[in-house]
Amino acid sequence: LSIPTLVLIVKNLSKHFKGFVAVNRVSFEVGEGELVGLIGPNGSGKSTVFNLISGNLSLTSGSIRFDGQELAGLPSHRVCHQGIARTFQIPRPFRKIDLLENVAVAAFFGSAVPIRREEAWKRAKEALGIVKLSGDSSLDVVRLGASGLKKLELARALSTRPRLLLADESLGGLDETEMEQAG
Repeated sequence: LSIPTLVLIVKNLSKHFKGFVAVNRVSFEVGEGELVGLIGPNGSGKSTVFNLISGNLSLTSGSIRFDGQELAGLPSHRVCHQGIARTFQIPRPFRKIDLLENVAVAAFFGSAVPIRREEAWKRAKEALGIVKLSGDSSLDVVRLGASGLKKLELARALSTRPRLLLADESLGGLDETEMEQAG
């Protein structure tokens, strides 16, 4: 039995908001190829942990190491360029552009190394195919239902070609039919 190489090491992660402790000394590790879930009731700090790892919030204390590099203090775009992508509970796509353009923007700006527009379009098409939205790539975002928005959110994250994907309640807020549609 081989032990997976650790890609993410979170140690004693804490976040305080004006005296309120949202995350208190959380520690965990993620190995290469592992699937790890954060489980807890609403309000327990799971999304805050994702926000801390992805650079959307600054931490109060602790350490976040990815591939041996400290991430604490890096802005979210730099964390993405390191190889970490995330989805959000509530998708916020660009509403004035179509699905393909939404994903291409993520691919273009989320890539660790500069890529050409053609490569961004290619990655966007691949990501839409993975989430089964490729046939609807020119669809106006405002016409998507809840499950379609969740798929679009995942495609945007996947288009950055991450080594680590943080999926925040990917099926949250969907009813049974929408969960089946999300596939």
